[in-house]
Amino acid sequence: MDVQDIHDGPITRQASATLTIHTSGRGLFDTTAQIHAWIERKRFANGLLTIFCRHTSCSLTIQENADPDVRHDLLSALERLAPRDFDYRHHFEGPDDMPAHIKTVLTGSSLTIPVSGGKPTLGVWQAVYLIEHRDDTHRRNVMLQFIGC
Repeated sequence: MDVQDIHDGPITRQASATLTIHTSGRGLFDTTAQIHAWIERKRFANGLLTIFCRHTSCSLTIQENADPDVRHDLLSALERLAPRDFDYRHHFEGPDDMPAHIKTVLTGSSLTIPVSGGKPTLGVWQAVYLIEHRDDTHRRNVMLQFIGC
């Protein structure tokens, strides 16, 4: 089988940025508007956006944005999967730290989203969330990396 590379669009561009998110304790923080604004400001048309969280006790997810009960239930489910009252060996940073690491493993630290027509191709009910797994406020850094045109 032969594969022939075809270039049928504008010259490929790439760009990166850091999105800083101030959290107020456990919860899901919608970052969709900031991501849309960055893509629009950079005038990207089509490509691939990678979003990467630079922390080990918070994570990223794409989830429903319509009913707030979904976010509440997700946090409750994660708490059941990684409860703070388990006898963890790692507890130096407090009772919420080791469960936060486990929740990050379960939910992930990066997302990849196609961009088409200058917009992330999220579904009607989808939003991009940073999930803060710790109780205290934090300043979280999320890297945005785009490649396309």
